[in-house]
Amino acid sequence: MTEGMGLRERKKIQTRRRLLAEATRLFSERGFDQVSVAEIADAADVSKMTVFNYFDSKEDLVLAPMEEHIGDVAQGVRDRAPGESAVAGVRRQFLAAVEGRDPAVGMSDSPVALGLLRLIQETPALLTRVHAFFARGDELLVDVLVGEGEEPTVARIVAAQLISTRNALISENHRRLLAGESAEAIAADAAVLAERAFGLLEKGLGDFATRG
Repeated sequence: MTEGMGLRERKKIQTRRRLLAEATRLFSERGFDQVSVAEIADAADVSKMTVFNYFDSKEDLVLAPMEEHIGDVAQGVRDRAPGESAVAGVRRQFLAAVEGRDPAVGMSDSPVALGLLRLIQETPALLTRVHAFFARGDELLVDVLVGEGEEPTVARIVAAQLISTRNALISENHRRLLAGESAEAIAADAAVLAERAFGLLEKGLGDFATRG
């Protein structure tokens, strides 16, 4: 990731990673509300001002990596190939992320990633921010679809289905990681489940779960 970068850029990335790692460690040990920004700065051997040069708030120390991916679904639809459906574009993007073991789709079992995941699930304030991210991602996807000429109400229905499906797949990956499985162990199952889930969207629920 840092290949070809200058020394200044590499140091910035290293500092950001150190801050994230130390914040995650302290939050995990003592709880989110019991740790101050000053304590995080001290643990990372930087000034408090340096922390705010990288992150706007204590919440951002946890959620900044997730916030960078708010527009992923909208981007997947925007960048789809000619002749490719919105569902196919998002599915292809998701499968590529699984293949690349991308933390954004719940495919990282690093201590920092797992620590952040546990922290978010245990901290109501952080969960509230995460739900706001989901809502913003939905809005961005609706904007793309409307921009391509779709009726706003239909665009909202489609966006809700695409994002809900993707989030459900990520939640399952998180569940298995927190249960102690490795990202490598769940990758094949994650891909199979994604194919089925997006396949249901693509073909419509039709006779799914028809009672005999």
